[in-house]
Amino acid sequence: MATKIVVTVGDVALEGELLDTRCGKALSALLPLESAFSVWGDEFYFMVPLDCPLDDTATTHVSVGDIGFWPPGPALAIFFGPTPMSTGSEPVPASEVNIVGRLFGGATKLRSEKKAGLISITKA
Repeated sequence: MATKIVVTVGDVALEGELLDTRCGKALSALLPLESAFSVWGDEFYFMVPLDCPLDDTATTHVSVGDIGFWPPGPALAIFFGPTPMSTGSEPVPASEVNIVGRLFGGATKLRSEKKAGLISITKA
């Protein structure tokens, strides 16, 4: 069963879920998480202590609101709009990510919090 989460950045708190995949479950076991984050276009990413190889969810085709795990980091990425790799309005990761979750709506609100400095993910 998916794990319900709340992602908070600055004044924005968004509900979402972590998927019932090996990587999603491993991430869920680390909660709560709080970290400084980096910004890459309309993507927040931060290092997480996970060792998950690419799996059957691995893709470079992500949508606004997707939460991806990038094994080379190892980093968690939250997509809320175009990235430097994008040619349109959809985000494009630097390379394949495992889709580990999604935000239920309002992900574009994160654009106003690029200078917030900290992100937290907790179980709902």
